[in-house]
Amino acid sequence: MTTSATVGTDERTERMHRLVGELREVVGRGLPPDLTAYLAGEKLAPHLGAADLLTDAQQVGDPDRYRQHIVHAEADGSFSLVALVWLPGQRTAIHDHVSWCATGVHLGQESECRYRLISDGRTARLVATEDVLNRQGVVCGFAPPGDIHRVQNSGTTTAISLHVYGADIARLGSSVRRVYQLPADER
Repeated sequence: MTTSATVGTDERTERMHRLVGELREVVGRGLPPDLTAYLAGEKLAPHLGAADLLTDAQQVGDPDRYRQHIVHAEADGSFSLVALVWLPGQRTAIHDHVSWCATGVHLGQESECRYRLISDGRTARLVATEDVLNRQGVVCGFAPPGDIHRVQNSGTTTAISLHVYGADIARLGSSVRRVYQLPADER
């Protein structure tokens, strides 16, 4: 579980205001989820690593778990922008999501293990399909189904990633649809 903080419009940097406008234009096109995630990632990429993107408060972690800062939630619920702050070693449970997502590493690095759900009709398990190391500036996107993964800060310094979700995370509290308690292959 994450701790969460919502930031008001007046607490965003000028660069963040521009990014939100760019994302609003992409989401407003009403394209399919996978294409929207891809295009949102293209808008996110040039801002990653910029010192004037996040406020100091949006870069604060939590010693017990990764921390979620809701930077923006569109009034109509069509998208949210979240900053996740990870201290070294912090990680998620294996999970999937409520909506499409574009994510990019703003600072540090994150390791991701992707899974596929296998079932014979009576039992199910997760099979690890890919290990990915995402460094600063790397962007990826996905749309359910098939978005099962675990993410962690595998580095020795704080990592910050930005996530654009096609849902109102301020209302939902999290982007996680389901946490998997199934047996999982580890890589």
